[in-house]
Amino acid sequence: MILSSRALSPRYVALHPLFPRIFDYIHATDLYALAPGRYPLQGEELIAIVEQVSAKTKEVARLECHRRYIDIQLVLEGDETMGWKPLADCHNPVAEFSAERDIQFFTDAPASYVPVPPGHFCIFFPEDAHAPLVGSGTIRKVIFKIAI
Repeated sequence: MILSSRALSPRYVALHPLFPRIFDYIHATDLYALAPGRYPLQGEELIAIVEQVSAKTKEVARLECHRRYIDIQLVLEGDETMGWKPLADCHNPVAEFSAERDIQFFTDAPASYVPVPPGHFCIFFPEDAHAPLVGSGTIRKVIFKIAI
């Protein structure tokens, strides 16, 4: 997992061939003007999902993981904290991995929580289980799904 600010995003362009496109999009687009929904930026290879949802408590938020996609979760508005734990240390799945939805949930507790203020993002790789949307009030964010 990586936590960084929107201003420092150029540091991460070398991590994946599609990262430059994402960070160019972040800097060239009025993300606050986008309505909640799914925005294919390059077919199923690169997708932006705008969410505006109510935050969850730590007790309700569940760890999740993905196998086909890297997540870049950019907080636009709200008080969000994200839980994290190495996927290798998650031993209590809620159900089998859903290949159709590219997701698996766990009842394990996160190993740590990281506050993510507006204008900051987290990058979660397939080996990172994460519990997003922990906080209070409404959270508005963009989740970029990058195929690996």
